[in-house]
Amino acid sequence: MRAFVITKYKEPVQEADVPEPVVGERDVLVRVDAAGLNPLDEGIRAGAFKQILRYRLPLILGNDLAGTVIRVGGKVRGFKPGDEVYARPDKNRIGTFAERIAVAEADLALKPASISMEEAGSLPLVALTAWQALVERGNLQPGQKVLIHAGAGGVGSIAIQLAKHLGGTVATTASDSSADFVRELGADTVIDYRTQDFEQLVDGYDLVLDSIGGENLEKSLRVLKPGGKAIGIAGPPDPDFAREIGLNPLLRLAITGLSSKIRTQARKLGVSYEFLFMRASGDQLRQITTLVDQGVLRPVVGKVFDFAQTPQAMQSLAKGGIRGKGVVTVTG
Repeated sequence: MRAFVITKYKEPVQEADVPEPVVGERDVLVRVDAAGLNPLDEGIRAGAFKQILRYRLPLILGNDLAGTVIRVGGKVRGFKPGDEVYARPDKNRIGTFAERIAVAEADLALKPASISMEEAGSLPLVALTAWQALVERGNLQPGQKVLIHAGAGGVGSIAIQLAKHLGGTVATTASDSSADFVRELGADTVIDYRTQDFEQLVDGYDLVLDSIGGENLEKSLRVLKPGGKAIGIAGPPDPDFAREIGLNPLLRLAITGLSSKIRTQARKLGVSYEFLFMRASGDQLRQITTLVDQGVLRPVVGKVFDFAQTPQAMQSLAKGGIRGKGVVTVTG
């Protein structure tokens, strides 16, 4: 089977012949038709997560997919060969830059009928991130105000649409060239991050979704009203995350130290900070499918690469500049 792998951190991906996936009794073997590109893929390649995501090398990269069911394990009841599906595989079972992948039934959902494979392949990781940030963690309610950073990006472009559906008032940061685009998605306030300081323009917000980290996250705490919450997907990880993924006590202590500054700043301001590393969920994807087929959410595919162009596609992640998501077409 053809796949794109890394054999060493910080080195480019390369094509390789790899063994066929092992299909367990609760797994679904999927022919990958399209695989989304995510900054997480570049972060893994660069070794940024090797202390907390203990992957064995060589490693097939790729964190979302849309495709067609080839066969199912003996205890699978929700899918059958020929079904068109999409998923963000569990973090320990990634590998969508390949011709086929075995995905746990619990992580899989039927693809939205109203969109293409490429569009469906762009969605799982970013849509689940937006859902878990705004619905599960943020509990965004009608009339509340939310600031979504990098609104023209993969997560931001979906999060804006979801926040509007939930009844929120949405501010976002974006370049001036993307201002009309994010307004079309539903943003009420657009801040040009190159020429404007969002801290000077917004205040009293209930929720911030931060995908940048660093100083941007620190400033985000200051635009929240008392009791507000900042959810960071770029870090730093917090103690709850360390417990969730079962890190050993030494690493948990290190993680606690990484986030102590931002958590202390949040407490002094009367707000809170949480780190979100999204998880796979077929149940949540089914709810997202409904919203897509109802026209509430629309995927944004900025660029499509052929499978053979996967190394160039990975380079595009490092460079940035793609509106919405980049997608690799594997078969079709």
